[in-house]
Amino acid sequence: MSPAPTSTGWALSRWLFLRLLGVVYLVAFGSLAVQVTGLIGDHGLLPAGSFLDWAHSVYGRDAYRLLPTLFWLGAGNAALQLAAWGGVGLAILLMLGVAPMAVLALLWALYLSFTVAGQDFLSFQWDALLLETGLLAILWAPSGWLPRRGAAAPSSAIRWLLVFLLFKLMFLSGATKLLSGDPTWQHLTALDYHFETQPLPTWVGWYAHQLPSSIHRAATAVMFAIELGAPWLLFAPSGLRQLRYLGVGALLLLQSGIALTGNYGFFNLLAMALCVPALDDDLLRRIVPLDLHPAPPARRDGRAAVRVLAPVLLCLSVLSFWAEIAYTLPGGQGQGLVPRWGLAALAWVAPLRSFNGYGLFRVMTTERPELAIEGSRDGVHWSEYQFLWKPGPIGRRPGFVAPHHPRLDWQLWFAALDPLSNLPLLRALSERLRTGSPDVLALLGRNPFPGDPPRFLRFARFDYRFTTSAERSRTGAWWRRELVGYLPQIQ
Repeated sequence: MSPAPTSTGWALSRWLFLRLLGVVYLVAFGSLAVQVTGLIGDHGLLPAGSFLDWAHSVYGRDAYRLLPTLFWLGAGNAALQLAAWGGVGLAILLMLGVAPMAVLALLWALYLSFTVAGQDFLSFQWDALLLETGLLAILWAPSGWLPRRGAAAPSSAIRWLLVFLLFKLMFLSGATKLLSGDPTWQHLTALDYHFETQPLPTWVGWYAHQLPSSIHRAATAVMFAIELGAPWLLFAPSGLRQLRYLGVGALLLLQSGIALTGNYGFFNLLAMALCVPALDDDLLRRIVPLDLHPAPPARRDGRAAVRVLAPVLLCLSVLSFWAEIAYTLPGGQGQGLVPRWGLAALAWVAPLRSFNGYGLFRVMTTERPELAIEGSRDGVHWSEYQFLWKPGPIGRRPGFVAPHHPRLDWQLWFAALDPLSNLPLLRALSERLRTGSPDVLALLGRNPFPGDPPRFLRFARFDYRFTTSAERSRTGAWWRRELVGYLPQIQ
């Protein structure tokens, strides 16, 4: 049997990846643009201007290094809106292939600025993943200003760094679950809880929750096989490219299942886009019939910056991978596994938020507390505020909202799990609702006080559970809930 032919190049792979990354940036900035003033605007929940003023008072000039953001120049509503919609415009240019290196650099700087100023609202793992992906994409992009064929061949070093990023994301997602010592992962029972307790489930998640525990266990085992096994196949050489295709196919299948059962913003789309650098042009031409006439191998994109930075980026990426493994080991077993110079290097680049460890749901949540906000004008009759996406009325079907990321709905999931740690947000939300802030009210659904805001507010804590098939057939409800109590710190 003759060996499989070698790949003819990665020009189409780069072309497709950069345009998919443009779509991700478009979604990320567009989703943020419609929420940003309510989240961190002048009259938002965690005003960026106040946060930066506080940071400067604490750190002095070091604040500019520790918190690199363009919003030091101004963090009012107009600046936030201009930056968010500017990101949308730049993302469209990237999708069109206009000045990709320069556009990617601006997109990365803008999104870094938002992750700094956005505080808890932009601290999700896919925010970090977008920054890490975006930084590498700058160096993989062609250096021209206008779209053209015959551009210099893509850098192999940066392509491998993107592949390693996908490896790091997926392998750590599996490894940290096992290393955390969480019994639901070790006993393969996590999916008995996950579909019900995840932040924003979909109606497909309700159906998945109804499946027998034996199927949940089998699905958990398959997930571990994909997260721990498929990433290694990404490094298969060209002669064994079918193994690479198999690994990518398994990862795409996993991401599709996650996206069908839960809303995770642009995470699934970005993770799928990261699969593209592992796919060579021979395969992609069967899917995207586009002939880019790639430059000959001798004319590679050999910019000096790539040659200098690639080893540094690889070192930092490996360090972040190893540090995540070490930190996840229970009981402090990982102390000392990362050398001091490695910790110092990671600390030095930490403000850039572009060299990260990953691992969603390393400890499974087995209960689902939910916070409901109730208002009253007289302290006797109470009405509940409604949110657009987080669970509220028990008869409302869980919907699909991704790739849009309703960040307040998500943050209130964390707040329900640990109200004391989230008191600043909850008190800010209470104050904004008492004053009837239009920017904050726009983040919610139905406002039961369309005229004057209520005099009194309280946070009720409920235990939410999916109904069974029999209960939904009888009542039509997707949820059942039981009042646990009221938060005494916010009355």
